[in-house]
Amino acid sequence: MELNELKRKMHSGELYLCTDAELLAEQAKSLDMLFEYNSLKPTEYEKKQILLKKMFAEFGEGGYIETPFHANWGGKFVHIGKSFYANFNLTLVDDCEIYIGDNVLIAPNVTICTGTHPISPSLRAKGVQYNLPVTVKNNVWIGAGSIILPGVTIGENSIIGAGSVVTKDIPANVVAVGSPCRVLREITERDEKYFRGNVEIKDDFE
Repeated sequence: MELNELKRKMHSGELYLCTDAELLAEQAKSLDMLFEYNSLKPTEYEKKQILLKKMFAEFGEGGYIETPFHANWGGKFVHIGKSFYANFNLTLVDDCEIYIGDNVLIAPNVTICTGTHPISPSLRAKGVQYNLPVTVKNNVWIGAGSIILPGVTIGENSIIGAGSVVTKDIPANVVAVGSPCRVLREITERDEKYFRGNVEIKDDFE
């Protein structure tokens, strides 16, 4: 199969062979940049910023990813908004598009998956897979150790509790936790006045 047709299938939810030699050769170029990024010192901030903009489809101003960072395609199909922060060991299974909005926070050891495989053992043995895009909207916070599965959308302002496995869409303005992840409660005006339960927020942080 021609490389262009394979790429089309990668981004359409169709089954395709992820073991194609031409596809792997192109993927390796992205992984070389990822290796370079992970090899930079923490003080080489400017070099990291330049490389992030090369690695990703889009990478907004004020964003940063701690190392080590892992990604199947080094961020090639990932679109990230402004003021993004990801802590250590972010893993992106970015075989198709991941869309991440502005002001998104990601805690350590989070995995976001677009790639998956058919149930058929014979197809899996041949290296067949398919991909479904993931969307994380503005102002989302994803807690440590969470896993976001293919095809999921997380609505703006929502929080995903630590250790959650997100198998279905999460609406906007909620706290959701668990495996599978479920809505625990809505985010309300009270959350602008109190934190840690009943502790009053006294600073305006302007």
